[in-house]
Amino acid sequence: MLRIEHLGIAVKELEKSIPLFEQLLNTPCYKTEKVDTEGVNTAFFKTGESKIELLEATKEGSPIQKFIDKKGEGIHHIAFEVENIEAEMKRLSALGFELLNATPKNGADNKLVCFLHPKTTNGVLIELCQEKR
Repeated sequence: MLRIEHLGIAVKELEKSIPLFEQLLNTPCYKTEKVDTEGVNTAFFKTGESKIELLEATKEGSPIQKFIDKKGEGIHHIAFEVENIEAEMKRLSALGFELLNATPKNGADNKLVCFLHPKTTNGVLIELCQEKR
């Protein structure tokens, strides 16, 4: 793994959360994006070499909506940048980590992504991400 790429934070409303994080981080939101396959709207902030991703559910039953219903707003996942997502998925699967998707899928911010089940990572949802080439 190369570095922490971003922290994902589940929020109820981007409209209210974007200004809050702009003030908190003293930097503007540089990008918003809708990811229909995941049922989310996202907003990104750069902080040093890492990013913060805010996630707002766009439909009932989406993973983010389920998370907020169960736990409220807060840290949803930690994303790690990897050089080769398929090789990393194979390596982690062989070590016993449970992958939530069998193949990389399209994510926000021009990334291929795969999530690891929190029950195999001490309760933390881990995202692997690789820049699309």
